[in-house]
Amino acid sequence: MVYSDNKVWTILKKMKIIEHAKQGLLNLYHSRLRSMLALLGVLVGTASVVAMVLGGELATNEALRQFKSLGTDLLAVSINTASDQTARSSGKVGDLNLSQALSLAKVDNAILQVAPYTQLFHPILYNGNPVNGMILGVTDSFASILHIKIEAGRFVSMVDQYESYCVIGQDVYAALKKISFKEPLGQSLQIGKNIFVIVGVAERWPENNFVYATIDSSVMVPIMASTLISQYASINNMIMRLSSEADIERVESHISQTIHHQIKGKQVTFRSAKELIARMKMQNTILTVFLGLIASVSLVVGGIGVMNIMLVSVVERRREIGIRLAVGAKRKDIAILFLMEAIMLSLVGGIVGVVIGIFIAYGIALVWHWQFTVFLLPPLTGFTVSVLIGIFFGFYPAYLAAKLNPIDALR
Repeated sequence: MVYSDNKVWTILKKMKIIEHAKQGLLNLYHSRLRSMLALLGVLVGTASVVAMVLGGELATNEALRQFKSLGTDLLAVSINTASDQTARSSGKVGDLNLSQALSLAKVDNAILQVAPYTQLFHPILYNGNPVNGMILGVTDSFASILHIKIEAGRFVSMVDQYESYCVIGQDVYAALKKISFKEPLGQSLQIGKNIFVIVGVAERWPENNFVYATIDSSVMVPIMASTLISQYASINNMIMRLSSEADIERVESHISQTIHHQIKGKQVTFRSAKELIARMKMQNTILTVFLGLIASVSLVVGGIGVMNIMLVSVVERRREIGIRLAVGAKRKDIAILFLMEAIMLSLVGGIVGVVIGIFIAYGIALVWHWQFTVFLLPPLTGFTVSVLIGIFFGFYPAYLAAKLNPIDALR
């Protein structure tokens, strides 16, 4: 088989690089303790970069996963009292009633479901013992939109109207069982001066910042019955499910106009699931860059260690460098030899550091019960930066070695 000159040169060049790599590894092996110390610096730096960046990715991914569990087609509406000056100019400040809240489903075709709810903080007693919890006045669509599943019994509905029925979350359920040591379903619960019968127990519900309530620590009553508990029970919050192709800005505009027409002196604010997810992803990018920069400091320290080891190696091997130059080695070959040793240190340290960093991130996910996923970017970033650190900090010692005068080196 006949090779062209270019192919022969390419093969020879590859063989020379492989030979330099073998020689570099052999030299590192002869000074094992020193090499291990330099390797340790790169390893720790790479592991910290991978662990911190991957840990940040996992934390954000877990938050997004819990957030997306409710769906990305949700819109939260909050109705607050405007400033005193606005309220005075608008006349009497009223509250949205249930029929007005439910009628908002008709203001735009993209609104599929509306779930108004009230929030109350009232003393809760069970067998004379106080229980910590929030009271939520809800409709059956509240459970449908937020994917609240029932473990036992049933959920409250619009049919219940003013009936004294309630559904409890898992934290309240556990507290009641601890008090009476018997099944709370069917038992009575005192809220203020009213007695409510427990007709349902909700399953464990993942905490979600989209809703201003924690279902697990709540007692849910029919929304109309909540007005019997307190005269201050008002519909200030709603959750809406929109169609997937909904124009969120148009929907928000229609809702604002309708509410401002129905009641005066109120300020309407919105929180869109899609907007919040986009904001969380942007924060994730900033967090990842920030953690990566912090962890990179340890990689720079490791690179300084590599440079220190290589400078010592140049001083110790002056005679070897002189002999190589005397028998015909080029200065470029000397530079490549020492640079290859620094790269080998960084390569080995980078590979081991990436593996250790992934195991550390896995341990963090295991402790916090997160879903573990290996993202490509953190290991790739850690490994690439470790190699670049090796090249950067290994260049100067290699340059010094190549500049040595063979006569001075052999003297």
